[in-house]
Amino acid sequence: MFPPEDPVLRDPFESPFARDIFAPRDVSVDRARHVDHHVDHDDDHDDEGTASVELAAIIAATSTPVSPGPSSPPLEPPKSADFIPPTRPSSTPFPNAQQGPSEIRCLTCQPPCPGSDVRLLQDPVATATIDEQPVLTLTQLPAEIHECILDHIFGYRVSTSSPSSLSIPSVNARSWSTALRHSRRKELSNLALVSPLWRDLIQERLYRHIKLKATVAAANDVMTFFAMHPHLSPCVKHVEIWFPVFQPKFHHPILEEGSLALPTVSPEGIASATYGLPTDNATMEEVFSLVQQTFPEARVMTLEGGERKKAPRVRYNLPDSGLATGDGGLPTIFTIRTLVVKGQWNIIRQPKDWEAISQALPNLEEWHGTYAKPKSKSYLSMAHTLDKLDHKITKLNLCLECDYRREITCPPYYLKVCEQVHWCEKLAGAASHLEHLSYTGRVCHGFFDMLARYTNPRTTRLKTIDITVKNCCRQNAQWNESGSGITDMHFIGAFEQLVLSGIRALEKLKTVNLLRIRYVDLDSPVPPLNPYFLVRDGWCSGVWSEHILEEIHRVRPNIRFKEIVESFGEVGYNKDGRLIISPDFPKSRVLSLKLANYAMLSGGITIL
Repeated sequence: MFPPEDPVLRDPFESPFARDIFAPRDVSVDRARHVDHHVDHDDDHDDEGTASVELAAIIAATSTPVSPGPSSPPLEPPKSADFIPPTRPSSTPFPNAQQGPSEIRCLTCQPPCPGSDVRLLQDPVATATIDEQPVLTLTQLPAEIHECILDHIFGYRVSTSSPSSLSIPSVNARSWSTALRHSRRKELSNLALVSPLWRDLIQERLYRHIKLKATVAAANDVMTFFAMHPHLSPCVKHVEIWFPVFQPKFHHPILEEGSLALPTVSPEGIASATYGLPTDNATMEEVFSLVQQTFPEARVMTLEGGERKKAPRVRYNLPDSGLATGDGGLPTIFTIRTLVVKGQWNIIRQPKDWEAISQALPNLEEWHGTYAKPKSKSYLSMAHTLDKLDHKITKLNLCLECDYRREITCPPYYLKVCEQVHWCEKLAGAASHLEHLSYTGRVCHGFFDMLARYTNPRTTRLKTIDITVKNCCRQNAQWNESGSGITDMHFIGAFEQLVLSGIRALEKLKTVNLLRIRYVDLDSPVPPLNPYFLVRDGWCSGVWSEHILEEIHRVRPNIRFKEIVESFGEVGYNKDGRLIISPDFPKSRVLSLKLANYAMLSGGITIL
């Protein structure tokens, strides 16, 4: 019989129905011993002593709900050899505990699992994890992981259809020449042997940009190769075709007539070899036919005309050719969106040449044209071609002079251009229909004046203007007043007028969000002092004067200069009277250039 339970001593967390649901608690050892002792003694035992003993037993039982054990376990209990620690439940945030750095090894190539004793001595938790989780191979990884691995090796791929900053290579260093082509593509071609999945991914990258030689023999080889491997044709997105301008000619009794084998090379040089005009070059009609029939997914096409003295003009059609149309047109290619022409003088010399190419590329949107050498014919032919420029062209990149060096005076060949046409007016007429313009060559403030006159603020699409100035053309200038450079104040004055004209044009060019005008001189004694003017994202940097600040505040009040600096740095003179400058910006980009300070550089400059 149990004594009555005191409500004060009841466990507050115990349910009142706990005794009916669960089995009764075990009596402690002390209580059982006392009960036996109570039975053996007489019934005349004092009731007060019995009650105290029973009360102590009840207190011990209610305060210890589990079976009593030792007060505290030993610090490091010995473990038996067959003890396996329990695995962590899957509901924990990190089910696999890390046991410190371990050796990386392939799970599929590891040796057979050793005995249980050795496994427990090595890493019991890691062993349990390997047994529970399935082994993943390379082919079972998600496709995104494979793409990231190959992008890290080959470089990130550039889309050939979406708009990108590649339309202005001067703003972005990457251009179509290298954006889709890897320099070590031959060495990396062996990665296609890793797995069938990698074979497809590697081939997409290897054949994304291909270079072809524009000869009849090379064209036949290309068509034969892709006819034998038709699955590779859709991988080609950029086709680059170059026309040879040299062909070796040498006389050797063993060689057959018309052979194109290379001459014998000795330590003294090439033996009995001369070079002449190529005789096996393909025509533009054959090249366009090759691209049309072989590469259905091509988006970018590059034509390289080469450069040499008295270089031959690329032929467009063969006389009495079965492929030729009645009007001398070219096969139509609907997929090409971007056309890059290098050595353009050998490919486009007359407006009708551009008309034939433009008609054959009805979906053309972007045109990059580069001339190898500056000449008057380049400006004149391009001026007449811009009159025929289709409105479908939204991005135009022209580079008429690639020699980034200062001039003492204006060259005679450009004086011939000024006598026949006003180049800046022709360029402004074409720019009024564009979205992006990038130009390298000679320009003056008349370009922006005419552009503002031709532009309708309600319908203009022009967003970016990037101009690299070779020299500022000036009317009625003396021979010693037409040069360029940071020490020529006539050029600095003309550059200021060009910047002011560009700022005034922004009043009508409402959609222009990037305007950059810069002068590049590779021989400059202080390259950071090369003048430039940049407006981007509501900020302005570069050259400044009081007139420039007033015009910016009038035309676009929300534009602010990042900083205004009054001087170039510490300025002094040596014993010879030459200017000595210790610039504050030896390697950093200059954000503020006061135009009035260039007057100090006109007498020569010495850099510390």
